[in-house]
This record gives sequence, C-alpha cells and structure tokens, in this order.
Amino acid sequence: MTDVENPQQIQDEIKKICFEGAWAWIIEIVFWCLVACLIMYLIRRLVEGPFYRKPNRVDGKVVIVTGCNTGIGKETAMELARRGARLYMACRDAARCEAARLEIIEKTQNTNVFNRTLDLSSLSSVRQFAERFKAEEQKLDILVNNAGVMATPRKLTADGFEQQMGINHLGHFLLTNLLLDRLKAAAPSRVVVVSSAAYIFGSINKQDLMSEKSYSKFFGAYSQSKLANILFTRKLSEILKDSKVTVNCLHPGIVRTELMRYNSCPKTWNVIKRVIDIFIRSPKAGAQTSLFLSLDPKLECVSGGFYYNMLRFPVLPKAKDAEMAEWLWQESEKLVGLKQSMAAPVKKEENSEMETVKVVARED
Repeated sequence: MTDVENPQQIQDEIKKICFEGAWAWIIEIVFWCLVACLIMYLIRRLVEGPFYRKPNRVDGKVVIVTGCNTGIGKETAMELARRGARLYMACRDAARCEAARLEIIEKTQNTNVFNRTLDLSSLSSVRQFAERFKAEEQKLDILVNNAGVMATPRKLTADGFEQQMGINHLGHFLLTNLLLDRLKAAAPSRVVVVSSAAYIFGSINKQDLMSEKSYSKFFGAYSQSKLANILFTRKLSEILKDSKVTVNCLHPGIVRTELMRYNSCPKTWNVIKRVIDIFIRSPKAGAQTSLFLSLDPKLECVSGGFYYNMLRFPVLPKAKDAEMAEWLWQESEKLVGLKQSMAAPVKKEENSEMETVKVVARED
C-alpha cells in the first residue's frame, strides 16, 4: 500500500506548490505582458540608434544652429552648449527661441547662449542675421544648417520661392555663403547640413524648380529640396577642399518633431499612431548624428559625406551628379542674389572654382 500511495502523495504535493484556476491565467497573462514590454523596449532601443558618448568639449568655440527652439535643433544646441560652445540660436520665432534659450542656460549652466532672429524664408532676414553676426564675431567654428519644413501645402516665401526649396535649400545656401569668411577664419571648422533619406524620391527639375507647373508636397518639393541639400554639400566641400572647412550632411532618421505638423491623420487612428510612435525616434536620438559631425575629432579633415547613425553611407548617382550640382549652385547664386564670378571662365576647372570662392567670400 505504501508503494501505491506514494505517487498520489507526490501529486498532492505538486498541487500545493502549483497555481490552478484563475491564478494560473493571471500569471500567464502577466508573463506575456512582460515579454511584450521587453520586446518593445529592445525595438525602441534599436530605433533610437547610437548616442554620441565621447567626452570632447568645444569650450569657447563659436557655433550657430538654425531652427533650434524645438526638436532636433534644440537637442543639438543643448548638447553643444553643455560642452562649452558659444552658441547662437538662429530662429524665426524670437519669443519661442528665448524660452528655449533660458531652458538651455538653466540646464547647461552655460550663459554664452544668444537669441538671434533668422527667417530662412526671407533673404533680407538672412542677410540681416549674417551682418549682425559678423559685427559680433570674427570667426565661426561650427554652422549647423538644421532648420527646415516638410510636406507643406504649396506656399511662397517672401521672395517668391516655393517654400520648401526656399527654406530648406536657398535660405541655408545664402546663409552659408555669407558666413564663409568667418568659417575660414576659424579653420579647421565645420558645416553640418541636415538632409534626409527622402532625397531618393527627389529630382532637380530644371524646368520647374519652384513646382509651379506641378506640386507634390512630399515626393516632389520636399524630396527635391533634400536632394538639393546633398548636392550643395558635395559642391561646397569641393570648393572648400583646401580651406580646412569641412562640409557634411546627414539623415537624422524618422523623428518625432514639429516637422510632422502637416502630416495629420484621422482621430480614429490615434491608437494606431501610438503603436507607430514606437518606431519613431525622439528628438534627442535624432540629434546624435548632427552632434557626431559637429564634434568628432576624426572628422576634422573629412568632407562631402552623407551620414546616418554616425556612419557614412553611399548616395545614389543623382546625388553625385557633378553637372547637376554645378547647375544648381549657379542657379542658386542667381536666385539669392550672390555676385557672379567677375572673370570669364578659364580652362582649368579648379581655377574657376577658386574664383567662385573668392567672390563669395567678399559678399556681405
């Protein structure tokens, strides 16, 4: 009998230490919820990408970040200020810029942070900003061309340009050229251009650069402006190849910023949107490649690259088209009113490029 009873006793003991009924269901549900949370956390970490962790500082270096009262620009400005930069915040809205400036000072304890008005949709505003900056500073160590708009309804800038091309490309084109002498004075110095992988959908339409005949807010105008950013980066890096001023551009990833303000969805999609948000970066994560290009010592002599997640990526042939880059540069000079080369073109292409640099450097 003892041998027969032993198995039953064992089963009774097992039942004592196991959960049955509702408790078993509750524990299983909790377990799978924890597994789901862990998976979501790992996905989130993967989406956020790498962070720039090197401790190098930029104490006393003069930095301009455009469009930095919110989003990627604000996080970029915050970190540069934390590392000791003498920071000029170039923003369209002076009141919002001042609020962000005070927050940055409070969090970084760096008082060398300045609020300066810059409306990239107005060439006169760009010129006024550059004139004031050059009266205040004799050098510029880092220029971060961050500001931009995305997929907006078709609008015109104050100068009659299609808004996305006007702000994303032409405003920064003029600003950078007006500040070239200050960048050269600080050499080795850097220009960082925030572009986008959306350039792959774009093409430079020579016959309709301002999208007057046909307008597509994302696949047309926005993507064209982002392709223009890369062509500008590559052309400028070529022009400045002997100046110790480097120029690089980047894709920040899909980031949760005010840039998405025009991409609305029905309220019934709110739950879906919450899930999608898991796959969208925070502004701080989106700023990391901008910081990498602004700060990393190993990039001091590296120019003309397109970066994502702090890695250099190849670009499509249309983003390497030297003839298109030259055409866009010359057309942009005309549109923004920069002086053209005083001398007739010479046989050697590099001499022609150097002549262009000299003319731009004199432009105020």
